Amino acid sequence: MLLAIEQGNTNTLFAVHDGADWIAQWRTATESTRTADEYAVWLAQLLSMRGLDLGRLDACMISSVVPQSLFNLRNLARRYLSVEPMVIGENVDLGIPVRILKPSEAGADRLVNAVGAHLRYPGDLIVIDSGTATTFDVVAADGAFEGGVISPGINLSLQALHEAAAMLPRIAIQKPERVIGKDTVSNMQSGVFWGYVALIEGLVSRIKAEWGAPMTVIGTGGVASLFEGATTAIDHFDPDLTLRGLLEIRRRNTHMGA
Repeated sequence: MLLAIEQGNTNTLFAVHDGADWIAQWRTATESTRTADEYAVWLAQLLSMRGLDLGRLDACMISSVVPQSLFNLRNLARRYLSVEPMVIGENVDLGIPVRILKPSEAGADRLVNAVGAHLRYPGDLIVIDSGTATTFDVVAADGAFEGGVISPGINLSLQALHEAAAMLPRIAIQKPERVIGKDTVSNMQSGVFWGYVALIEGLVSRIKAEWGAPMTVIGTGGVASLFEGATTAIDHFDPDLTLRGLLEIRRRNTHMGA
């Protein structure tokens, strides 16, 4: 069984694939100081709730945008799974060209998403991943990662509003019924929610105009579902995009024995 670990700046996803399907998924807050032993205790308890145990995991993949966490995640695989993990960005064949000025700067998550998107959707693509940052990635019809846009995530914007303005409270993200708010909270909710819808629509429009050819837009990431029904700029919402990409990269690298 494969243990796939997809680590973002805010959350880390652990998922188990039995060779046919993803049979379990769990999320935990990303903490760069968490040790391999702590991960193992946490993971063993969750596995046991599904009738599984660490001994049944015989392969591991890691995609992380938090370099300081890699040591402990790698030790988790080595010490408790007795396998050498496949780490995205470390001698792993993605199977796609990376056509940017400095390919080493491309985040592992963005590259994995490009593979997952190209696998399912034909033609030129825009992949919008809503997380700590909101990224807009251009994937060419041949699967190449062509670069894109990085903007602050919606939660980051809410946090900045609360921390920088003494009179503004901390609020939850939700779709307001009206654009024009009638109190402080509804004003903030409208500004953040509809502001991000406008951000998505504006950047998608500009990317398409600059690209000069039809493009399909895919939304993924932790808060992408918030925008379903709020904009026609996103053609498909695909929560499994990253896991699909990880599984495909593993398939393309099975000769490595990871």
